[in-house]
Amino acid sequence: MQPLTKLVLPVILLMSLSGSAAALTLSSSDISHNKMMDNSKEFIGFGCNGGNISPQLSWSGVPKGTEYFAIFAYDPDAPTGSGWWHWQVINIPKNVNSVVAGAGDPKKNNFPAGSLQLKNDFGQQGFGGVCPPIGHGMHRYQFTVYALSQQIELPENYSSALVGYMVNAYSLGSATLEALYKRD
Repeated sequence: MQPLTKLVLPVILLMSLSGSAAALTLSSSDISHNKMMDNSKEFIGFGCNGGNISPQLSWSGVPKGTEYFAIFAYDPDAPTGSGWWHWQVINIPKNVNSVVAGAGDPKKNNFPAGSLQLKNDFGQQGFGGVCPPIGHGMHRYQFTVYALSQQIELPENYSSALVGYMVNAYSLGSATLEALYKRD
């Protein structure tokens, strides 16, 4: 039994040390996990007439080695076969831990220098609000913050899939808040 004791104690110690490290968390004063969003988050266009206002987001529990952040908003339920990218922001400096409501409007310039709001699947730069087809049922909107080990560099003609690949390649951790929306 002696060898087993020598093995168990270090494993328990390792588990308790790893459990004490804070995990990246994401919260919002505008949207809640598994709750309906209000009309202010709905796109303007494609038959939708909301406010197209991106939600306020805050994050904490930043992993060691984080140099930048990225924010994605994605609808996996869009009837496209590949989902729908509503928002992709990369290269947010490591000293930023929140964005205000409406930060997704590139005209407001609410992100620090060097941050990039990329084109969404509506073909526009910045946040493209929720806009599920009428009668398509409930859609899930996944707002995710990623802690990145380095800055993301993209070619001139990037795709949303390439952005996702690059962010995942340099991700040290992520946290997702999934809000809901439907149009009847």
